[in-house]
Amino acid sequence: MANAFSKEERIAYENLLEGFQDALVLSRNVAVFNTDQTMMERTNNTIWRPQPYISVSYSGTDMTTNFDDYTQLSVPATIGFSRSVPWIMSATELRDSLQEGRLGDAAKKKLASDINLAIMNVAALQGTLFVKRTGAASGFDDVAEIEAVMNEQGVMDTDRYLALSSRDYNGMASDLAKNTRSFGNDISDSALRRAYVGRVASFETYKLDYAIRKAAQLGGAGLQVSTLPAANNFWVPRATVVAATGETSNLDNRFQTITVSSTTNVAPGDSFTIGNVFAVHHITKQSTGQLKTFRVISVPTGTTMVISPPIISNQGGSDSEAQYQNCVVTAPSATAPIVFLNTAAGNMNPFWQKDSLEILPGRYAMPSDAGVAVMRAATDQGIELVMTKQYDINTMKTKYRLDTLYGVVNKQPQMSGIIMFGQP
Repeated sequence: MANAFSKEERIAYENLLEGFQDALVLSRNVAVFNTDQTMMERTNNTIWRPQPYISVSYSGTDMTTNFDDYTQLSVPATIGFSRSVPWIMSATELRDSLQEGRLGDAAKKKLASDINLAIMNVAALQGTLFVKRTGAASGFDDVAEIEAVMNEQGVMDTDRYLALSSRDYNGMASDLAKNTRSFGNDISDSALRRAYVGRVASFETYKLDYAIRKAAQLGGAGLQVSTLPAANNFWVPRATVVAATGETSNLDNRFQTITVSSTTNVAPGDSFTIGNVFAVHHITKQSTGQLKTFRVISVPTGTTMVISPPIISNQGGSDSEAQYQNCVVTAPSATAPIVFLNTAAGNMNPFWQKDSLEILPGRYAMPSDAGVAVMRAATDQGIELVMTKQYDINTMKTKYRLDTLYGVVNKQPQMSGIIMFGQP
């Protein structure tokens, strides 16, 4: 074929794919779900993924009144990221094979960065666990606080990850370099020579060369919400919802709309607690003694905001509430105060348990006999990288494209969150 790839280009593509896989730092630390691409096309690239069941146990031998219905919750996952790097080379530029390789290398790095950024955004913007640190990043105590929050709420103690901005990561490395300083100490030597932190308090740590900045919370002073049962600001988990027309569809239980006194200057991404609303261990349902943290997802009106996670306080007394209860209201009040936690601008450093985040590899169906040369290959995780080439005889220019298709979903926002430093 006139547009076929040369042997040199194929070798360059293999090297490019290898480098692409190496650059996928964050995607290696999330779960992967491979879908049937025909089915995904027929469902607008959306599939509902199940959340974990949480069981309830009882004491005694007589279980006559304890046979409960179990509610299977699910969340929509969409293959919605379509990223491409196109470039063009003239017949004279193609004389320099190194130039072609450099362009391909730049394309590979950008696509890998796009995937890492998508994962970081989903973790940082939808994770609901919030750890507030008043000072700069200093080391073990910071990560240990994250571990304590996860342990108290029953998050699995394996496959935990923390991604830090460069300045925050280097602050931790500085602490290790000083506090563990001794001749021949591998931990302090690595921290000193390579600004390397590694595994701390059960978390694998990674350094980001970019991080999402969150502005300080600008409003909300005196903001209140009713936690009385009659106010209906609690959530009853449901697998499905019935429309006015009688149609049944799945329900996303990660979000809830609550009514508050005012939402003036409240912004998406803000983190807050509610007076006397305490987090519970998701399995034992025992209070942790720590206020439950919530995130603002959107602000529809002047008195309503969409939050995550929903307030599942078991105030309605249903089976599904008992199963998925995530907080307890110790003193219901019509004027429970809302206290915002992101009190100063700073980087949102995401942390997560591997099963909370999921990447869904997609696939393009590109014809190889339509005048375009096509090479495709997938990483170990199934993320496909497609390279296409087409020559234009009119201009003596060759067009190249490097494409990838994928989706990212936060299946369980209560198993992921952010830590922010310098928050007075």
